Amino acid sequence: MTNTDYIIREIEPRDNDQVKTIVQDVILEMGAPKVGTAYEDEALEDMHTTYQKDKSIYFVVESNGVVLGGGGVSQLDGFDEDTCELQKMYFLNDIRGKGLGAQIIEKCMVKAKEFGFKQCYLETMPYMTAAQKLYKKNGFKQINAPMGNTCHYSCDVWMIRKL
Repeated sequence: MTNTDYIIREIEPRDNDQVKTIVQDVILEMGAPKVGTAYEDEALEDMHTTYQKDKSIYFVVESNGVVLGGGGVSQLDGFDEDTCELQKMYFLNDIRGKGLGAQIIEKCMVKAKEFGFKQCYLETMPYMTAAQKLYKKNGFKQINAPMGNTCHYSCDVWMIRKL
């Protein structure tokens, strides 16, 4: 498949089950724990509604009506109003390495600037090296301590990008 076979669009209610399954399946595939990660986030029960609040958006990658991944941005809980968080960036193995993650990041960063955020934070895990490489390539720099209150205590790689 070429990138023209993929559509990147905002999440819709019909995507909820597919997105939840992708997030949880990828976490298990990567060998990450179920606790202290996005696996147990309440937001997964209704991702569409979660990202309808102010200064919040979630994009999905779709091909032939099937969601294959996604990522979003929202206010970083428990932190300055000028800081957002890149959230729930998960992609099925079949579409990794095709540049779609970078496209989602770019769409999220454009929206984050429009929302008035000055910086974007993210968390990941040490063994998610491909994800870290993608984030670094897209302007994120590693920092030494977590920010905000994400409840993802199993994620111990923290990164930030100025907008």
